[in-house]
Amino acid sequence: MRPRQAWQALARRDLILSSLPWRAMAYLVTGVGVGVIVLALCLGLLVTGSVLNLVLIGIPVVLALGFGGVPVAALERRRLRIIDGEPVTTPHRVPARPGPRAWLELRFSEQATWRELAYTGLLALVLWPVEFAIALYGLVVPVVMICTPLAVGETGSINVLKVWHVEGYPQAFLVAVLGVVVLVLTIYPLTALALAHAMLARFLLTPRDDEQLAELTRSRTRLVEAFEAERRRIERDLHDGAQQRLVSLTMTLGLAKMSDGEEAAELVDEAHKQAKLALAEIRDLIRGIHPRILTDRGLPAALADVADRSPVPVEVSVEFSERLPGSVESIAYFVVCEALANVAKHSKARQAAVDGRFEGGRLTVEIRDDGVGGADASAGTGLAGLADRVSVVDGRLMLSSPTGGPTLLRVEIPCASHVPSR
Repeated sequence: MRPRQAWQALARRDLILSSLPWRAMAYLVTGVGVGVIVLALCLGLLVTGSVLNLVLIGIPVVLALGFGGVPVAALERRRLRIIDGEPVTTPHRVPARPGPRAWLELRFSEQATWRELAYTGLLALVLWPVEFAIALYGLVVPVVMICTPLAVGETGSINVLKVWHVEGYPQAFLVAVLGVVVLVLTIYPLTALALAHAMLARFLLTPRDDEQLAELTRSRTRLVEAFEAERRRIERDLHDGAQQRLVSLTMTLGLAKMSDGEEAAELVDEAHKQAKLALAEIRDLIRGIHPRILTDRGLPAALADVADRSPVPVEVSVEFSERLPGSVESIAYFVVCEALANVAKHSKARQAAVDGRFEGGRLTVEIRDDGVGGADASAGTGLAGLADRVSVVDGRLMLSSPTGGPTLLRVEIPCASHVPSR
């Protein structure tokens, strides 16, 4: 939540009647719990490393302490949804190569990793103790005051918080009313505290504008290069394929024109075969640019058509039938095409599967195969180009391909503006 939005939320006249104070209390309480757990884990790791002090034990301890902010930050980004309605994205990039080594190298080089570690230290050592103390006095004190009439027993007197000596029910109800006033007044500082924590979390745990701009620039540059390579491929296919067949067709028809009888009939028959081959090549070329079945019948039918043309048996399971935005369908279609082409060329797989579903305003497509694995996004431009294509619509591409298989390619594309009916 931005500072201006936080101030506008606090300045609302109906703040007490809204859900924001309740969400703020939930955010503070869960933050205290997370902070206590993180502090306990950090102390446990430090004690383990200092007692054992062995290389084989020390290295995992150091890695856990150094990169421990990554899972904590992922949890905190999810916890932001309690109080902050704005979408929260991860600042981390997807490793170009599979495996833990590539993941560690990339995380070590990212500034976001160290910001997350700093936030984790603040949460464990500063934020949760302060929030616990403020929430304790801000909530417990007025609640105890409100419950004063219930605590006045047969003696008719009670010491409230060891501060006020209350005699009889009239004074007890007066203290209860005062507790309600204190609780109402406490809502504002507690909500402000929760909003300040949320703004700090968003500042440290979400992508910076300069990082997003740099990644966007790199992605756009790769896309321009990929589109230029695609243009040259189409030009080459037209020149070497359909154009050559049309030239050969023209020559065959010319010979048929100068011939007669049985020889002319054979030449016309040969020209007919060449015309069908030229049409097939042009049809394949058009399908590679944008298939008509995708435009006419939508993504499920287009994916089924791709699976039918794959040399590797493919099982398709799509859990929606409504049309999605054209850009989303096109990107998902070409991701599946490229993935199945890679399966046929490199994976030595016996079978593959394509699963597609739409939930929560997001299209998810998964391509699996039982091949040899070892797919590497840095070894060529295919997977990198798919990642760039997906990033155009703020989507994500994730690859899991350990040596020996299986391989899983997962694509998530947001399309919240379109929610298909079930």
